[in-house]
Amino acid sequence: MIARVIVDVPSRQTDRPFDYRVPGEISGWIGVGSRVGVPFGGRTLQGFVVELTEDAEVSGNRLKDIAELLDPIPPLSPDLIELARWISIKYCCTWTVALQAMIPSALKGKAERYVRLGEQRNMSEGLWSAELPEELLETVRKQGNIKLTALQQRFPAHSHEIRMALQSGALIEDVKVKDRLSVRTVLTVFPPADREAAEQALAELPARAAKQRELLQRIMEQTGPMPMQALLAGAGGSASSVKALADKGLIELREVEQQRDPYAGRDFVRSQPLPLTEGQQGVLAPIAAAVSERASRVFLLQGVTGSGKTEVYMQAIAGCIAGGRQAIVLVPEISLTPQMVERFKGRFGDEVAVLHSRLSQGERYDEWRKIRHRQVKVAIGARSAIFAPFESIGLIIIDEEHESSYKQEESPKYHARDVAVRRARQHGAAVVLGSATPSLESYMAARRSQEGAADSAVQSAAHLPLPERVGGRPLPPVEVVDMREELQEGNRSMFSRRLHAALAERLERGEQSVLLLNRRGYSTFVMCRSCGYTAGCPHCDISLTYHQKTRMLRCHYCGHAEPSPTACPSCESEHIRFFGTGTQRVEEELAKLFPGIRVIRMDVDTTTEKGSHEKWLKLFGDRQADVLLGTQMVAKGLDFPFVTLVGVIAADSSLHLPDFRAAEKTFQLLTQVAGRAGRHHLPGEVVVQSYTPDHYSVRMAQQHDYDSFAVEELRHRRFMGYPPFCRLILVTLSHEQLPLLAATGEQLAEALRAQAEQAGVLASLDSSKEQAVEILGPVASPIPRLKDRYRFQCMIKYRGGVDAAALLQAALAPFQEGTKDKVLFSIDVDPQVIM
Repeated sequence: MIARVIVDVPSRQTDRPFDYRVPGEISGWIGVGSRVGVPFGGRTLQGFVVELTEDAEVSGNRLKDIAELLDPIPPLSPDLIELARWISIKYCCTWTVALQAMIPSALKGKAERYVRLGEQRNMSEGLWSAELPEELLETVRKQGNIKLTALQQRFPAHSHEIRMALQSGALIEDVKVKDRLSVRTVLTVFPPADREAAEQALAELPARAAKQRELLQRIMEQTGPMPMQALLAGAGGSASSVKALADKGLIELREVEQQRDPYAGRDFVRSQPLPLTEGQQGVLAPIAAAVSERASRVFLLQGVTGSGKTEVYMQAIAGCIAGGRQAIVLVPEISLTPQMVERFKGRFGDEVAVLHSRLSQGERYDEWRKIRHRQVKVAIGARSAIFAPFESIGLIIIDEEHESSYKQEESPKYHARDVAVRRARQHGAAVVLGSATPSLESYMAARRSQEGAADSAVQSAAHLPLPERVGGRPLPPVEVVDMREELQEGNRSMFSRRLHAALAERLERGEQSVLLLNRRGYSTFVMCRSCGYTAGCPHCDISLTYHQKTRMLRCHYCGHAEPSPTACPSCESEHIRFFGTGTQRVEEELAKLFPGIRVIRMDVDTTTEKGSHEKWLKLFGDRQADVLLGTQMVAKGLDFPFVTLVGVIAADSSLHLPDFRAAEKTFQLLTQVAGRAGRHHLPGEVVVQSYTPDHYSVRMAQQHDYDSFAVEELRHRRFMGYPPFCRLILVTLSHEQLPLLAATGEQLAEALRAQAEQAGVLASLDSSKEQAVEILGPVASPIPRLKDRYRFQCMIKYRGGVDAAALLQAALAPFQEGTKDKVLFSIDVDPQVIM
């Protein structure tokens, strides 16, 4: 049997399967998706079996054996292997990079070198065996196999002798692929199987074995097995006493797997399905029918905030499970996870596995293993949960589908929505895209617009509207405050008079408020008022942000930090001031204006610790705070009954970015955060502060009018030739030397144009061609330098059935793969951020 293996080398030159012979002893265990260790280029590396065949493309000495099988059960199924290949083609990455994205980091094995004694003949005849100290030989003899690094550290003066002994065969080197993490096991004591025999043995134990007698008595009182450590902690004694009982056959000692459960000890209140409104029943019916018929269909569930989308999700999942299939639920970011986990665990109990980046490696690995071992039926998590190793998926739900966090920003730069649609086709599953403010690509697909559907990532989707809140509760009124007028009338505070009064009213009534400022830190930049100097990052073309708690200036791109200056480094003036407003400064101002106010701040700086999101949200839910202040992580998915006020400090913070999606993101953020108010029995209101209150994204968010916003924004997109009326590929080039970078950018653009012209598709997008490609650039990126590397970018705009990825790959072929002294290329298909 021949295995075709993708070896874990992220290089274009090696991005193909290599043939290896399958040794007979593992032939019954190996399958497509198996993880193996294989000899490659003088090393032993991890690889994945992507095909089994009887015909090898190489022969003789070139055909080598698989060195080891790393898992008795393949960690990847054949459908995931095929999906990884599709990702590598669509998103212009290597196959191995796509495969690595699908497994937990615990399984991203690395080769480790071990040393053992050679054969006796080599030991006696080896030239360097006599040079090795007896203590070293005894160490290797005693351990059998010892890590080479450990041996070198223990005998640092004998590195040369060890190397020569390896060459002569006096020492033999073995290379094994080891996982970064293993299954956790606990030495466990099992009570006697024959109680009568144990009682007789207890009576016959000699007096000098008092501790054994006491331990056996304690073990017999237990109704089941218990960890040996817990036994000794409660009864005293030593491990040798327990082992003596095991040696006599009175008890059994065995290593038992212990799962690292992130929710161990948590009691989730079980919930029952709620009665559905007529609108909810109307949208659930076609989803349930698709799941029942095993039909691969895509649905856009467009429901206003508070319309009960989550209940529809859960009842659809219940039907999926009842049919013997599994479901995946994606949420956009970790801030949504605590409340979502509580709801799903409360409804489905232990049938739910949770996968997200805030779990430890061990917890994430064990949750992944629950899925692979068929112990759960539902996986909930961020974008990578789309790769959950289920075998029969019936339903995939993407909540808040418009969120840009579903797009991976590191290779492979996949979009979870598109991967979900592809995976649903493999399984005959339904996909539900849920949002109050859908992405314009999904919206156009759902409206079955011929232009939008032809070139959008989602080709077609059935539109399921939920236009009303559950219980007929009204959407909160939104008041937009023109901050220019506030300034003209003498109010220089970050809070308008209207927002200040609204906060005071909530404090007086004992109600809660949510404040959004999508900018962390204390001040956005530091500037000298005498000479105009601005504190910038020495490694990036970006200003530094001041953080008051540490009194440091930090770069939010590369992590550079430096103390805040007390005088201008340029002119030595003392008139250096902090400009702009961050969440830290808002927190400080609230304390000044409202003495005794209780504020919880949630941003990247306060949520780095494990469990911090859940801790802050629980405190707020228990009414231990008056105000929840934060960045966009507080804008969506949260449901608190006593929140009656939402305030947006600066609605324009994302509106003027150099990104064609800026208006869409602003509208979505304002609409989502407005939906946090008045979700239960208390009415809510929203106050939005803006310096551009007449912008259509702000005006239509005020009216909760998505359809009007979509019409206006699509008019702009059509005129400018941007998605969903075309598709994009962004190619970013970077290098330390600007002249070399600029020259390479020009060469790449010319190569792209040549490829498009040869294919007969080179044209501007306003031409009449059904298939057209337009090449823009190279130009400097909006942030021209990051981490001491200059950055240029080229944009490929295309429509119709053009295979733009293939054109790009052909254009890139003459360029050598990026290394330290070469230009690096980053390819982003369907980019969400053009920065």
